[in-house]
Amino acid sequence: MSWQLALSIYGVMLLACLLGGVGIGTSIGLVGILGITLVAGTDLWLSLGDIVWNTTNNFTLVSIPLFVLMGEIILRSGIAGRFYSGVAILLRWLPGGLAQTNIVGCAIFSAIAGSSVATAMTVGSVAIPEMRKRGYADSLTLGTLTGGGSLGILIPPSIPMIVYASMTQVSLLDLFMAGVIPGLTLAGIFMLYVAVRVGFNSELAPRITAQPSNQQLVRAALDSMPVIGLIAAVIGSMYFGIVTPTEAAALGCLFALMLASAYRELTRARLKQALVNAAITSGVVMFITINAQILNFAVVTSGIGQGLAGSMVDMGLSPFMFFVLLLVIYLIVGMFIDGLSIMLLTVPLLYSSFMAMGFDGVWSGVIIVIFIELGALTPPMGLNLFAVQSIASDTSLGKVAWASMPFALIIVAFAFLMYFFPQLALWLPSAMKGA
Repeated sequence: MSWQLALSIYGVMLLACLLGGVGIGTSIGLVGILGITLVAGTDLWLSLGDIVWNTTNNFTLVSIPLFVLMGEIILRSGIAGRFYSGVAILLRWLPGGLAQTNIVGCAIFSAIAGSSVATAMTVGSVAIPEMRKRGYADSLTLGTLTGGGSLGILIPPSIPMIVYASMTQVSLLDLFMAGVIPGLTLAGIFMLYVAVRVGFNSELAPRITAQPSNQQLVRAALDSMPVIGLIAAVIGSMYFGIVTPTEAAALGCLFALMLASAYRELTRARLKQALVNAAITSGVVMFITINAQILNFAVVTSGIGQGLAGSMVDMGLSPFMFFVLLLVIYLIVGMFIDGLSIMLLTVPLLYSSFMAMGFDGVWSGVIIVIFIELGALTPPMGLNLFAVQSIASDTSLGKVAWASMPFALIIVAFAFLMYFFPQLALWLPSAMKGA
């Protein structure tokens, strides 16, 4: 069977499953098993057990439930609310006030949650009522939450990055470090956009003239420092080689529990809910990942990856045109499938093409994450849009999507910036190694 025919069959089967209402994880697994059967009959079925075993025993993937649990503990202990209030006071002098707080809050909380949806919902649940009470326009509030929430999978730790590393054998530590500067840069661009927009239209945000007292500033700093310290401990311990990413996840859980204990708001019921949510989220991610590895095995067995890479080279596409083609593909696919599923579906197919075009594996991982961020802001399946709309339930999804449009365009522009200046992602991993 040619790789072109195999790719066509896989695509038709996957589309039929999705249109028939089959879950994305189950669809991926079914297509993988059928693909393996078409290529080699039942001879390779014994390999399925090895795939499940090797995936579930992957040391890198162990960090997912630990990072998720760390975020859940911070959320349910009341630390996240205090952090937002503290940052709001510290940043009230910036044009846009609380809108700027949304961006900074999302950027910092994303380093705990590792998820765009969790970041948007956590910050949004605190920000939307407060900003409406103070007279901020929803067109500004909702956009800063969906856009800022997208930073949740770029700034480490990031669940999609963990999955990408497990699929490609790229260093997870390098991926995490590669996401730091792009994540902070994108957050800075978002803040600059908010400042310029408010400068041209002062009705979007109230003008704040009262200055906080020294006591308020000290209190705000004390409320902000625990979360910032936790992030510094987790990322710093990885940067200096003290712990591996998985060990950093465990260390983060320990520090989060210590902080929650100090604030004395993490009751037994809240801790139980945090554990349940972490288990559910991790179970869903692991189920989809196992099925994606089965599909990956089918793709490799049928030669689709190598065939597609060779075809891209034969077409004579320049690296830039290949990059533009990828952007269009991810933009379209992101309208209908969630980010993690997109990565699990596309990486087995396209990773060989990235390598054939001469792209760095770490840089490729960061670019794919940026493309996935874009998908989180595009209807009809933009998960960040649904997350924020679920909080602002009196607002239509269309209004949330329209408010998010400028941030989606900024992400597109930033992707091109990353293409022309790849060192934005690659400099910090190189510096960490002393290169």
